[in-house]
Amino acid sequence: MFGRFIKKTLTAAALAYAGLFVVFYYDLDGKLLYYVVEPFMKKHFDNMERRDPHSVPYIQIEDEYM
Repeated sequence: MFGRFIKKTLTAAALAYAGLFVVFYYDLDGKLLYYVVEPFMKKHFDNMERRDPHSVPYIQIEDEYM
Protein backbone atom coordinates (compact mmCIF):
# COMPACT_ATOMS: atom_id res chain seq x y z
CA MET A 1 0.00 0.00 0.00
CA PHE A 2 2.80 2.42 0.91
CA GLY A 3 4.74 1.47 -2.24
CA ARG A 4 1.72 2.19 -4.42
CA PHE A 5 1.40 5.65 -2.82
CA ILE A 6 5.07 6.41 -3.48
CA LYS A 7 4.77 5.21 -7.08
CA LYS A 8 1.69 7.39 -7.73
CA THR A 9 3.34 10.39 -6.08
CA LEU A 10 6.53 10.03 -8.12
CA THR A 11 4.53 9.53 -11.32
CA ALA A 12 2.50 12.67 -10.65
CA ALA A 13 5.66 14.62 -9.85
CA ALA A 14 7.37 13.37 -13.04
CA LEU A 15 4.37 14.34 -15.16
CA ALA A 16 4.21 17.78 -13.55
CA TYR A 17 7.94 18.25 -14.13
CA ALA A 18 7.62 17.16 -17.78
CA GLY A 19 4.67 19.50 -18.30
CA LEU A 20 6.50 22.46 -16.80
CA PHE A 21 9.59 21.62 -18.84
CA VAL A 22 7.57 21.69 -22.07
CA VAL A 23 5.89 24.98 -21.11
CA PHE A 24 9.13 26.77 -20.39
CA TYR A 25 11.22 25.11 -23.13
CA TYR A 26 8.82 26.26 -25.84
CA ASP A 27 8.11 29.57 -24.02
CA LEU A 28 4.39 28.81 -23.99
CA ASP A 29 3.80 31.13 -21.05
CA GLY A 30 5.33 34.06 -22.95
CA LYS A 31 3.34 33.18 -26.08
CA LEU A 32 0.15 33.07 -24.05
CA LEU A 33 0.88 36.50 -22.63
CA TYR A 34 1.83 37.94 -26.03
CA TYR A 35 -0.99 36.51 -28.13
CA VAL A 36 -3.89 36.34 -25.64
CA VAL A 37 -3.41 38.52 -22.58
CA GLU A 38 -1.71 41.54 -24.17
CA PRO A 39 -4.32 42.07 -26.94
CA PHE A 40 -7.08 41.75 -24.35
CA MET A 41 -5.39 44.30 -22.09
CA LYS A 42 -4.76 46.69 -24.99
CA LYS A 43 -8.38 46.46 -26.07
CA HIS A 44 -9.59 47.01 -22.52
CA PHE A 45 -7.32 49.89 -21.56
CA ASP A 46 -7.37 51.69 -24.93
CA ASN A 47 -11.17 51.98 -24.69
CA MET A 48 -11.13 53.51 -21.20
CA GLU A 49 -12.35 57.07 -20.91
CA ARG A 50 -9.73 59.43 -19.58
CA ARG A 51 -9.64 63.06 -18.69
CA ASP A 52 -7.83 65.32 -21.11
CA PRO A 53 -4.66 66.35 -19.27
CA HIS A 54 -4.44 69.52 -21.36
CA SER A 55 -7.76 70.79 -20.07
CA VAL A 56 -6.58 70.84 -16.43
CA PRO A 57 -5.35 74.27 -15.32
CA TYR A 58 -1.72 74.57 -14.31
CA ILE A 59 -2.61 75.36 -10.71
CA GLN A 60 -4.51 72.43 -9.22
CA ILE A 61 -6.16 71.81 -5.93
CA GLU A 62 -3.78 69.76 -3.75
CA ASP A 63 -6.23 66.89 -3.16
CA GLU A 64 -7.33 66.52 -6.76
CA TYR A 65 -5.18 64.90 -9.35
CA MET A 66 -6.71 63.86 -12.62
